[in-house]
Amino acid sequence: MNSDDALNFPHKPVEDGFGFDVETDSLADTMGLRLPNRSLYVLQGVVGAGKSLIAQRLVHGMLDNGVKVLVVTTELTTRGWIEQMESIGYGVTDALREGRLMIFSRFGTVAEARPDVGLEDVLNSEAVEEADVVILDSASALMPDDLDDKQRFELMQKLRKITAEGRSIMLCLDPDEMNHKLLHNMRASAEVVLDLSTALIGGDLKRSIVVTRFLRAAGPVQTSVGWRVEPSMGFIVDITAVS
Repeated sequence: MNSDDALNFPHKPVEDGFGFDVETDSLADTMGLRLPNRSLYVLQGVVGAGKSLIAQRLVHGMLDNGVKVLVVTTELTTRGWIEQMESIGYGVTDALREGRLMIFSRFGTVAEARPDVGLEDVLNSEAVEEADVVILDSASALMPDDLDDKQRFELMQKLRKITAEGRSIMLCLDPDEMNHKLLHNMRASAEVVLDLSTALIGGDLKRSIVVTRFLRAAGPVQTSVGWRVEPSMGFIVDITAVS
């Protein structure tokens, strides 16, 4: 995996969770105020459900609240990920320069593909130890195939060891792309499970975050949060679709 810069930042645990609130939207107010620390987050949805956009909104919010983030993308180059953030009004140049954000890509900076990279390679990276939160988008593309019960247990044990050391891991998962028994193990173990859904209503595509589980929340948690993204405006909570 490659990064735009060999950035190194000191790890400092956040004891009361990771804030992700920003002035431009009310997502944090409807979804627990902070993501729990030392935790596993599962963000699940099929292709086109908005996993990357939700993850990018959470990255933006956490950076705004002083959280150190490592993003591992299997879908974009590092430059492409940065440009996608900027297209929705979430500039990350300062965070990259200051070492508060690192971006690794399977495709390198421009397009140097590394198809052999797997989840174990990512988890063993020294960069993981330097971050407060590690976001894998899409983690399902990195998952090993055909694990037996013992191997699935060992993988979950590895993830839990990392969270026990003081950092959290967000797994963006496509259920059509990975072993369903492993997916079940991850959902059952996670402190936060967010399921993304879409529905065509009156000719408009309505997107929702269904909060299936959210442990150790610091504030109110809505069961469903409607949302959309507007160019240059970023993430917008659809208050007509919040329940």
